[in-house]
Amino acid sequence: MPTLAARTALAALLLAPAAWAQAPSPAAPPAPARPRPAAPSSSPAAVPSRPASPPARPAGPPAAQGTARPGSAAPPQAATPRPTAPRPTPVIRPRPLAPRRPASAVQPPAPAVVPPPVPEKPAEPQKGSNTGLPLPRYATLRSNEVNLRSGPGTRYPIEWVYKRADLPVQIEREFEVWRLVRDQEGVKGWVNQATLAPKRTAIVTGAEQVMRRDPKDDASPVARLKPGVIVRLRSCEAGSPWCQTQVGDYRGWMKRADLWGVTPDEVIQ
Repeated sequence: MPTLAARTALAALLLAPAAWAQAPSPAAPPAPARPRPAAPSSSPAAVPSRPASPPARPAGPPAAQGTARPGSAAPPQAATPRPTAPRPTPVIRPRPLAPRRPASAVQPPAPAVVPPPVPEKPAEPQKGSNTGLPLPRYATLRSNEVNLRSGPGTRYPIEWVYKRADLPVQIEREFEVWRLVRDQEGVKGWVNQATLAPKRTAIVTGAEQVMRRDPKDDASPVARLKPGVIVRLRSCEAGSPWCQTQVGDYRGWMKRADLWGVTPDEVIQ
């Protein structure tokens, strides 16, 4: 068991740090007071004379010059740049597609309206410059001697002389009293209109042809005609392939296709 003296020494050791912590710290020396500049005097005599040129300012940033002189303006401070927010990147999205329709829902295009064809106007037949009759047309030679010339006038030479009356010819042109004609063999020339007659005749073509009693293929024959025989055309009905003909005392029906001197659709009465 410790003695009284040991306890006293232990207590002194335990109380020593607390006493040191509670001891007051030495006071810091007071800062020296900055002298306040004196107010300038209002008397003219107190105004100092202005130097001829301002003193040179020391180089270097304002922060390195220390405290500004009394009465001078404070140096301007540099503006702190404001941080700019980053511009957002635009987002480009694909354009939505239109929903597809089933094939059955697709309407077919309307058919184009085509106007009906305009019927062509039949061309008017060419007419003669003197008579106004249609061209070409058929006529016959009036006499047994008709001169065929190379031009429309007596000054043109004679190229052919026809020796057969009632020979059918086709008129193709007119010039005053002259007519350009063509015969069955294709020979062409100019004849005077006085040598032509309006009577209608035709020439049997091809092989031997049969003149029948009626306009039928099985009708009884009236006569058999050799090629080159001239027949008189009495009548030809519209749309009929038959014409009523006469040779001397014989009358009957013959087909247009077997005759030269009538057109397939010509009407003769």
